[in-house]
Amino acid sequence: MKKGMKRSLTLLAAVTLAFGIAGCAGGNYGGSANTGNEPAAGTATETKGNGEKTKLVYWTYQRHDAEYIKAKIDEFNATNEDNIEVEMTMMAENYPQSLDLAFTSGQAPDVFATQRPDEFYAKGYFEPLNDYMTDEMKANYEGFILEGGNQFENNIISLPNVGNTIRLIYNVDMFEKAGLQPPKSLDEMVAAAKKITEIGKADGIYGWSLPYKSPSSALSRSAAKIAEMNSYHRSGFDFKTAKYDFSGWKPIIEAFRQMSADGSVLPGSEALDMDPMRAQFSEGKIGMYISYSTEPGVYNSQFPAKIRWDATLVPTIDGGEPQGTVDPAAITWLSMSSESKNKEAAWKFMSYMYQDEILRGYHEAGLGISVLPHVLEGAKEPSVPGIKNFLPTKYDAAWPIAPTGITPEGKTWDEEFVKYILVGGDLDQVVSDLNASYNAALDKAVADGKVKVTADPSFDPKALQK
Repeated sequence: MKKGMKRSLTLLAAVTLAFGIAGCAGGNYGGSANTGNEPAAGTATETKGNGEKTKLVYWTYQRHDAEYIKAKIDEFNATNEDNIEVEMTMMAENYPQSLDLAFTSGQAPDVFATQRPDEFYAKGYFEPLNDYMTDEMKANYEGFILEGGNQFENNIISLPNVGNTIRLIYNVDMFEKAGLQPPKSLDEMVAAAKKITEIGKADGIYGWSLPYKSPSSALSRSAAKIAEMNSYHRSGFDFKTAKYDFSGWKPIIEAFRQMSADGSVLPGSEALDMDPMRAQFSEGKIGMYISYSTEPGVYNSQFPAKIRWDATLVPTIDGGEPQGTVDPAAITWLSMSSESKNKEAAWKFMSYMYQDEILRGYHEAGLGISVLPHVLEGAKEPSVPGIKNFLPTKYDAAWPIAPTGITPEGKTWDEEFVKYILVGGDLDQVVSDLNASYNAALDKAVADGKVKVTADPSFDPKALQK
């Protein structure tokens, strides 16, 4: 594993400033949660003797479950017999960049919510968990360890907690006022956004929004999931040919572009992060958007909804039977830092968090949808308002893992598509250029021995449905 290198004092100051800004956005949950006003010092040095505590730093980007996780951390801090104290730091915005900067400046947390597993594995940020896991734990997670997902070169870097189903979330009040039913096709979605805007614009209500400030955040939760439902992998990779092909995405991106051209998109969406957009939906200013099964928790605690809202399956291209599935991505949750000086203590904390009781409570609280059989056994159906239509159907099932670490020259697919959605242009040319750049990057990765791909002409996305 590569070790983080210490940078200049200027960089360290920048890291501290970034932590302060990100932490302030996270809110204060009391106890040992760090919101950035007093930046975490990074990896703690293990303390011995004199009754001193071994202090661990835990980073997360997930706000929706903060109250539950904070309570469990407080319980761990109060009851563990190893004198371990965990401090939680929340940074919902720019989390990957902050994490990357922390590792390169020698201030990495001991345990962190996993992101960018392929990229950060290549940089040596993860401590492999194989030797820490018991045989029972390995048996419980059999079938949920995926090479290229939470395992690289047979090194397990994280374990799943829950998956996230994806749904179209809509303002029931506005749909009823407009005489609309939830859209089943892209054309119906575009028409619904336009009609809601027509009758609501005078009150600042628009039919559609996404957090376009971050193209990856905006489209990975929406266009990519519609693509999966319609038989196209979220990465653009075609398992039948072992090549990238974004051609099937064109009607999806055209629909998003049409809503923008129609003026159906909440003004300022191009500068919105996810939480400010959620706040607008809670106030009744947005007719619909697409997002994860974390939303019920958001609208019951973080941004209590002032409207009636509900969720439904994302539309298919033509409104017909789905030809694929939406992958719940039940792959990762917590990871241990390769830089931690307290790895045994970090694993004790991680083992505590991965207890069936805690994962089952997480599911029952409606904070996420568990896909783990040993957790679901005996679990109650979540009672959180709004969760019912997020529960898994046969259209929620895992896809194979596509090649990872494929970095094209120029802009990524989400950047190019968001540019087209907001500004317009020649979509055929955009798709052609993306196919060329991604396949060139894939060919290079194969030639360099970084990935292996094999075409599977018999692959059928509809067969993923359970």
